Amino acid sequence: MTLALAGLATIAVLTVIAVVATRGPDDEHTTPVATTGSPSPSPSVSPSPSPPPGADITGPLNLLLVGVDTRVSVPGWEPHADAVLILHVPAGLSRAYLFSLPRDLVVDVPAFEAAGYRGGRTKLTNAMSYGSRVPDEPKKPDPAQGYELLSKVVSDYTGLRFDAGAVLTFGGFDRLVDSLGGVDIEIDQRVVSRHRQPDGKHRSPGPGVGGYVGPQMVYEPGEAHLNGWQALDYARQRYLPGGDYTRQRHQQQLIRSMVGKILDTDLARQPERIEQVVAALDDMLLYVGGRRIVEFAYALGGLSPEAITLVGLPGLAVGRGNAYRGEELTQVGRRFLTELRAGRVDEFLADNPKLKVPR
Repeated sequence: MTLALAGLATIAVLTVIAVVATRGPDDEHTTPVATTGSPSPSPSVSPSPSPPPGADITGPLNLLLVGVDTRVSVPGWEPHADAVLILHVPAGLSRAYLFSLPRDLVVDVPAFEAAGYRGGRTKLTNAMSYGSRVPDEPKKPDPAQGYELLSKVVSDYTGLRFDAGAVLTFGGFDRLVDSLGGVDIEIDQRVVSRHRQPDGKHRSPGPGVGGYVGPQMVYEPGEAHLNGWQALDYARQRYLPGGDYTRQRHQQQLIRSMVGKILDTDLARQPERIEQVVAALDDMLLYVGGRRIVEFAYALGGLSPEAITLVGLPGLAVGRGNAYRGEELTQVGRRFLTELRAGRVDEFLADNPKLKVPR
């Protein structure tokens, strides 16, 4: 969904997580392993620079974290924003709120000249896709350009101005989790994978359109240690009670677990290792911001998993007649955004405790 500790867990981790929504067998090639340059389980502690990077960042901060569906096997495939997460950090940088917007949220997307898009009312996921189009090179979509349009749409909808953002493709998630030695998570319900077998191999596509055949990986309730492919597979499942909203909850819970793991590896005050992790993600990570990622990492180094409140915004399906069109936030979900902007989010959550995602 993140670079100095919670910092590393906030930009790299959070964005990384966003990707869980969409990978399919055609998009994955091998099960990733720890990458050269990734943090070792017990790194040596380096002295902190004085003053540390980002010492002048005091907040509040808003970070936009996007996971995209990039099917590398399909020429010209346009990236879709299949996970959109927002991290709000109030002034003081001692606490944070993480919430998701539904990928199918119906929004107004403005005209975008760079992509030749005329504007319209459509699903949020499409803003990334439409914005990434390059008229002169239709088979070479531009994710940075897509992020530009998506961030404007999200900013218009939420009323939040973003200080930085990140876009991560599928491979970055596996690499990051494996580089951390896996993550520990409390699985809150039985999850049967539609995509993976127990040995990690992909299930074969079934006959006709859609569906898979073969043995299925099962995640039973309770404490579990997950490697990269398992964490990705678990958090991308949405054919569950609650659908995409349950998947959003699992993504957020996994993010918080990754924050804790990063804290345990003592990466916090090691900027060179933070840069190595980001470099290891290579072209799987697109970072957009006016400051170096390590500066945000250090600025957010005081956060802990307990200081990050996960919020689940309720929504409803909307349509025309019997045709599904997308999702909209309920009045309570929209009110959360109003109170967040006004600095009254703690009081609002106290009055609406069901919005808090269980730890």
